[in-house]
Amino acid sequence: MCYGWGMLRRAVVFVAVLAGLVALYEGYKWIWESAGFGWPFEVNDRTMPHTWDIVGQLFEPSRRNGPLLIEVLWDAALFTAKEAAVGFALGAVAGFLIAVLLVHFSFLRRGILPYIVASQTVPILAIAPMVVVWLGGRGLPSWFPVSVIAAYLTFFPVTINALRGLESADPRALELMDSYAAGRWAVLWKLRVPASLPYLFAAFKISATACVVGAIIGELPASIQDGLGGAILNFNQYYASSPESLWATNLIAALLGIAFFLVVVGVERLVVRAAPEELI
Repeated sequence: MCYGWGMLRRAVVFVAVLAGLVALYEGYKWIWESAGFGWPFEVNDRTMPHTWDIVGQLFEPSRRNGPLLIEVLWDAALFTAKEAAVGFALGAVAGFLIAVLLVHFSFLRRGILPYIVASQTVPILAIAPMVVVWLGGRGLPSWFPVSVIAAYLTFFPVTINALRGLESADPRALELMDSYAAGRWAVLWKLRVPASLPYLFAAFKISATACVVGAIIGELPASIQDGLGGAILNFNQYYASSPESLWATNLIAALLGIAFFLVVVGVERLVVRAAPEELI
């Protein structure tokens, strides 16, 4: 019963916040249009379409005698979701393995960690074309370089948080395991990994949305038209005549990122709840 009331309360809060954001958006539009303010930009139906026009555009044909826009964007979202999911898995595994190495070998941490941090200072738009050229034409799926780009944005928060989590194990528990002559493998999976779960899932939540952004950006230099990146590029060309289409595409991209985030939250509740209470 309490769980049901908790779900209802969260649903009410979500609807209330959503209604508040829509009211804030429409209120800003109405005030700026009525007063004729031109800062920071001129507000009109082209720069800020009404929210109901954006949602309504989803149920209009994407082109003359073509499928509805929502059908086109649904297929594009599924394609981008595939790229992002593979990238998330690659980045999460790579980040966790790097963290395991760094926690066991301090000399590697001193030598490699600065370069891991420096890797995130390079703009993703500069990295994406290089990855496409490196991996293109090697018998891999055409979308795989996009997944690698998504993995690039995923591995860093996972590495840093996993390293912090693996180091957070209780020193007394580590001494006890050492007194039992437990090997590194046993200490890792029986002590360090359970202790790191809250840190890992905090990183996964960040990476869940970052991998979607990486996949959308990666589709542009890869010249992939089947995903949301291609849809954004296409509707950007027609923004002057149909701004609602681009806004609707951005809305679907945001919903995809939220969906990835919610999946991670759901998995976290299952995994962390099943972990030993004293370790989390």
